[in-house]
Order: sequence, then C-alpha cells, then structure tokens
Amino acid sequence: MENTKLTLNIKADSLPAVKEYAKRKHTSLSKMVQQFFDDIVKKEEGSDAFLNKIKQEPIAPEIAALRGILKGKVPDDINLWDAKYEYLKEKHGL
Repeated sequence: MENTKLTLNIKADSLPAVKEYAKRKHTSLSKMVQQFFDDIVKKEEGSDAFLNKIKQEPIAPEIAALRGILKGKVPDDINLWDAKYEYLKEKHGL
C-alpha cells in the first residue's frame, strides 16, 4: 500500500517523551501513528459486525411482550444516573 504524508500538531513538551518511547520500542513515530489508526479502524469494524449480528437475531417472544410496559410510568426527563445516586444516598443515609 502506498504511503502519503500527514502533518500532525502536538504539544511541544510531549514530543521528546514520544520520541524516546518510540526509540525504546524500536519503532518510528509514523509506525506508531499508523498502528493507532489501524487499531481504531479495526475496533470500529469489529463493533459494527457484532452489532449487525445482534440485530439479525430474533427477539424472544417473552422479551417482546415486555416492550412498552413502563411507558408513562417513568418521566421522559429523568436522568437514570441521578436517580441511582439519590437512591444510594438515601439507602446509605448520606
């Protein structure tokens, strides 16, 4: 595969440490950045494949029957993290 040039801006005080890291790992900054990008793409493709597989699975009738049972019982504007925090605070007497 053909390479192309890419210009990156990084903090000046980070560069010496990054260069030293690359030297210890016997690699170049270009290879490190390329590996980073490859890992991102691979992770993204892997998660999409998993999601597509899950979406193709049929929903069990027992689970499908649960759809909508809480509609109207929980306010739409509730933040679940805040509700959990309040519950735990009350439970533990804080």
